Amino acid sequence: MPGITTPLRERKSRRPTGLPNPPMMLLVGPEKSGKSYEAAAGSGSDLIGMTYWIEIGGSEGTADYYGRVPGARYEIVEHNGTYQDILDAIRWTVAQPPVNGKPNMIVVDNVTVLWDMLSDEQALYARRRAERKAHETRRRGPSLDDPVVVDPDLWNRAKDRWGEILWMLRRHSGPTLLLARQEVVTAFENDKPTRDKTRKIKAERNLPSAVDAIVELHAFGEAHLTGVRTLHWDVKPGQSMPFPDFSVDTLLRRLGFEEAAAARQVTETRPEAYLQEEDQRAQQQAPARQQQGPARQENAPRGLNGKQAVKLIHRALTDENNPLECLRAIREEWGVRTLRAIPTETKMWGRLNADDLITRSLNFIEEQAKKREEEAAGGETPGASTPPATVEPEQAREHHETPPAESRPAQPEQGQPEPEQAPPAEDTPPPPPDPQAEEPPPAESPEDTSAAEEPQDLPPQPPEKPAPRKRRKDPMEVARQGLLDEAEIQARLKFTTLRDHLQPIYEDGEPGLSKLRDYVKAQRAEAIALLEENDQPALADTYRRAPVPDLDLKKKFAPYFDSAPAGQ
Repeated sequence: MPGITTPLRERKSRRPTGLPNPPMMLLVGPEKSGKSYEAAAGSGSDLIGMTYWIEIGGSEGTADYYGRVPGARYEIVEHNGTYQDILDAIRWTVAQPPVNGKPNMIVVDNVTVLWDMLSDEQALYARRRAERKAHETRRRGPSLDDPVVVDPDLWNRAKDRWGEILWMLRRHSGPTLLLARQEVVTAFENDKPTRDKTRKIKAERNLPSAVDAIVELHAFGEAHLTGVRTLHWDVKPGQSMPFPDFSVDTLLRRLGFEEAAAARQVTETRPEAYLQEEDQRAQQQAPARQQQGPARQENAPRGLNGKQAVKLIHRALTDENNPLECLRAIREEWGVRTLRAIPTETKMWGRLNADDLITRSLNFIEEQAKKREEEAAGGETPGASTPPATVEPEQAREHHETPPAESRPAQPEQGQPEPEQAPPAEDTPPPPPDPQAEEPPPAESPEDTSAAEEPQDLPPQPPEKPAPRKRRKDPMEVARQGLLDEAEIQARLKFTTLRDHLQPIYEDGEPGLSKLRDYVKAQRAEAIALLEENDQPALADTYRRAPVPDLDLKKKFAPYFDSAPAGQ
């Protein structure tokens, strides 16, 4: 893509110096092949001022003993065996001034143990991560015999810590000698083992490319040069050659250390600069966003706030034709993203955004329709469904048990006789028959009536009282009962009583609806984890998607509890 072609700052070029860098050498070999002995003997070279020995790992412990090697002249840098203290020991060594005007040498014995320690760190961290995850999901944690997979992000962390060690060693102005173990392993070809054998360095796999020379000790006194970066030595690239007169002093001279630069000429990469670049870009774009803010507000749909959204939803709920389609039309017209940004507040469901309020309203209509079908199937006359009082505007915050004055007939005051109704006009059509009125008995003639059926004198019957008016359930109580049902489900899943399950929120008395709702909602994650642990993924997914409260949740869990063993 097109970009900037003009340089952002003034630059200049320079001619190469032709001087070699202070070498970083890698001495590898199997156990007891003389690596540490050669390092101790090389500390007496007259090319260096002082050698600082950093020993890592206690399996060999030869730093003190090899002080008896003829000509050895080095000091041991102590540390406590942790990564940070080893790194700080390297910092201290790099900061030491030259001795007698000659650069100092650093010996790290050995980097194989260092890489093993970094690998063990991430293995321990992976096990702790697995145990923490098992505790959060209420599963059995891994035992000491169970293998734990080290994720790629942890291996990247180990490589970063390894790279920090090498980065600090490259700051050294003198030679650096790294010791590492080497193993003879089976050679692989196309991911299949062969009969051939090869030698493998036990360290981070990119270590050979980070050093200037690699010398392998196949046995005591048997050295081979397998890789070098120098113009002072006539060698063939890519070939291994014997090194019969090997010593650290000879290797330094053949690498041209006598002409080496005072410091390593290298420019390290800086990945963290990318984050700084992104921060600067964000700061540059901030004024432009502030200027675009008013324009976006002007283009944004106006006239829709929380109260107006509640009115729209309430109007859709009370639609006589199809309230479901009206609610869906609101969502389609304004968009889910816009509705989610509009806060609303209702008495029953608390604070919700407009999109969640539409979802709750849709669920309410479906529940009412299901109840009417059940009542119709049971032979009862389904009552007219009313929308929840929580989605009405400001007037909806008060619940009226009686209908408004316009919708109920005027009742005569106590002690006053009811006014007589005016007789209907002659041309007035007769009223329609009452479908609930009982059919009159068939007319009987006196001859058809026996003596036993003659009318008897019966005591006067009290006037029949009108059927009590069915009282509408309070939505607050319905919601509370739904939350208590869900709490009972959670208690059964945890094998405890409902009282013990709700004890934390009942310490200060009976909690309010919002406090009960928040507590039940917070306990869902643990209940879902228990369902998944009991091989109920479908029920767990249903529970995860259920609204709060879900009045049908008890029915959804009934098959599961019915099939559970006794006592659950």
